[in-house]
Amino acid sequence: MTTARWRLQIHDVLPSTSDFCRARASEGEPGGLAVMARRQTLGRGSRGRDWESPIGNMFLSVLLRPAERARDAAQWSLLAGVALGDALASYLPPNAALRLKWPNDVLLNGGKLAGILVDSNADPAGTVEWLVIGMGVNLAVAPNVPGREISCLADHVPPPLPENFAEAVLDRLAHWHTVRDADGFAPIRAAWLARAPEPGSAVTLRLGDQMLGGGFAGLGDDGSLLLATEGRVRAFSTGEVLL
Repeated sequence: MTTARWRLQIHDVLPSTSDFCRARASEGEPGGLAVMARRQTLGRGSRGRDWESPIGNMFLSVLLRPAERARDAAQWSLLAGVALGDALASYLPPNAALRLKWPNDVLLNGGKLAGILVDSNADPAGTVEWLVIGMGVNLAVAPNVPGREISCLADHVPPPLPENFAEAVLDRLAHWHTVRDADGFAPIRAAWLARAPEPGSAVTLRLGDQMLGGGFAGLGDDGSLLLATEGRVRAFSTGEVLL
C-alpha cells in the first residue's frame, strides 16, 4: 500500500476518528481509509480512558484489512509506534529523547507525546476482518492528565499543522506496511527496539490489579514484552508498562 493509495478524509469535528472508521468497516469499506479530525468530542484512549482532543493536535485513524491471524493484530500497535517515531523525529533535533513505550505510547523527555489504540474484528476462523489504528499526537497542546507526565512538540519546535503531520505519518505507515508485507515483523521489531528503553531499565507491568516489577529485556519475536523478573525472563502479550 503506497501513500497515494490512502483515501484521506479531513473533518473539522468528529466524536471519534476510530469510531468513524469502525462504522465504515462494518459497512464494508475497503482498507486504506484514513480519517483525520481537527477536534474530537469523544476521543478514546487505551483501557477505556478518555483522550482529550484540543485543536492543534493530530487525531488520525486508519482502516486496514490485512487478512492475517487475529493473534498478530497487536503487532500493528508497535508498527504504528515506529511510524509515529519516524514522523516525529523528522521535526526534532537528532539528540531529542524520543522513546517508545510498550505497547502503544511515544514519549518525549519521559512525557507522553502520542498514544495509539488498535481495534480489530476477527471472523470465526480467527482471521482479521478489519483493523483500525487510532493515533493521537500532542503537536501544539499538552493536555492536563492527572498523575501522568505529558509532553508536546510545541515545547521543543514550532509544531506542524495537523494536516501536514498526518501526511507524514501516513507516508511512514505505508512504508512499514510494505516492509511487513515483504519481510514480516522482524524489521519492525528491530526499528521499535532502536527507540526502546535501555536494556535492564526498571519497569513495572500492571496486569489488572497485579503489579509486577522487573527489568526491560526487549521484545519477543511476536512483539510480546520481555521482562526480567524473579530470576528469569518472561514474555507478556498484555498489560500496561509503568516506567
